[in-house]
Amino acid sequence: METRNPRRWWILVVLCLSTLVLVIDSMALTVAVPSMTEELGASAQDTQWILDSYILVFVGLLLTSGSLGDRFGRRKVMLVGLLLFGAASLAATFCTTPGEVIASRVAMGVGGALIMPSTLSILITVFDEEERGKAMAAWGSVSMLGLVGSPVLGGLLIDHFSWQSIFLINVPVVALAVVAGVTLMPESKGPYQKADPLGAVLSAAGMTALVWWIIEIPQHGAFTGWGGVTFAAAVALLAGFVIWENVTPSPMVPLVLFKQRNFSGGSLSLTLVQIGNGGLLLVLTQYLQFVLGYSALKAGLAFLPLAVTALIGNGGGVKLAAKIGDRFVILAGMLVMAASFALLTTVEADGGFTVPAVGLALLGLGAGMAMPAAVAALMGTIPEDKAGVGSALNDTVQQAGTALGIAILGSLLTHGYRAGMPADAPEQARHSIVGALATAGDDASLAQAAREAFTSSMTTTFTVSAVGVLAAAVLATLVMRDKKPAPRTQDTPQDAELAA
Repeated sequence: METRNPRRWWILVVLCLSTLVLVIDSMALTVAVPSMTEELGASAQDTQWILDSYILVFVGLLLTSGSLGDRFGRRKVMLVGLLLFGAASLAATFCTTPGEVIASRVAMGVGGALIMPSTLSILITVFDEEERGKAMAAWGSVSMLGLVGSPVLGGLLIDHFSWQSIFLINVPVVALAVVAGVTLMPESKGPYQKADPLGAVLSAAGMTALVWWIIEIPQHGAFTGWGGVTFAAAVALLAGFVIWENVTPSPMVPLVLFKQRNFSGGSLSLTLVQIGNGGLLLVLTQYLQFVLGYSALKAGLAFLPLAVTALIGNGGGVKLAAKIGDRFVILAGMLVMAASFALLTTVEADGGFTVPAVGLALLGLGAGMAMPAAVAALMGTIPEDKAGVGSALNDTVQQAGTALGIAILGSLLTHGYRAGMPADAPEQARHSIVGALATAGDDASLAQAAREAFTSSMTTTFTVSAVGVLAAAVLATLVMRDKKPAPRTQDTPQDAELAA
């Protein structure tokens, strides 16, 4: 008897749309940063906060929102998140100062935190184990297409309209996802469980403090002054959260999932990958526009090699994983990613686009293979009744890695750029490459010095990225295990007679 939801593939379309709106916004925004920075008069710190404020709130609330989905209904929580995200996106189009943009991004972060855990948790509950792999592959393909196609879309919008269009494009996608969600998607929730308000507060406050500490390292230092206070608060809050979740009779987060080798290995290896990838698009976008002199549209189109090879890697990786298992596909993909970062360390200020193009193509191929396989392996360990908070736990670990990546690589980039600039350069020129090009005027030597300092600093960040991805490959290989299919025996005539 057919027990599968007859509308499950339409439901998958809704889930893909909901995820796509988050991916498009985050990645397309990187292309808009130069234009937005110039029009709003944003400083380098403002620019980092425009990017990081979203992640700060998003990561802080993921665990709580996943728990809310399991408790009150995953569809309901996702729809509320979509409405909030769409409203905040619309508000961002009217912003005239960096502070207003940051406030809109905070609201979008709350909406995104409500959306993201629900998409994967609904997918787990709608599709059975037999079809879940295909559904995960389709969801991963759409996410990857949005990830690598959004810079092209962002460049097109910036070239023909303005940076506000980056936010405006979210509104119709959100509207379509909401209508489809209301009409097609069934409600699902976990069994009743007593609320865990202390766990929610400790997780949100602890993750927010951790990301805040990372963001503020360039300004306040890691362990001195306010940096030390914030770090101590983050450690205390997160330690308290772990202790509380292990002693309370109704924990918000099933930390026992980390005892599963595939969940812990997949989550931690993806975190290391996200640290390496965190600032990649932002750094390369600035390189293409400020060093090579590309327009926003041309900079977006430059990511096409990444888009094409990512789709190839995703399709081939799914088939390969079915034959040899997820673990070795993850290893192969991550090794290709590490090779791409190693190649990108050779980029020069006047070297043209050939090396970045090959590096991006390799990166797309490796990520297309490794990322979906890692997500599929770890999500297969989460029970249906904990689907929301389990997927939120995975999202939180990965997004913390993204925040770490943006903050760490951004800090390295800024520090390296300043160290590489001539000591007698104007203060504004030493602060950022945007300031250097703005103040250079007819001084070609200052502009060239800024381009070379930025490129040199950029290659240092790619070295760190390569190390992070190599560590992820080693971790995934040593910790994760492939599921062994149950042995099948050939039916005998006696078996057939018994079956009849």
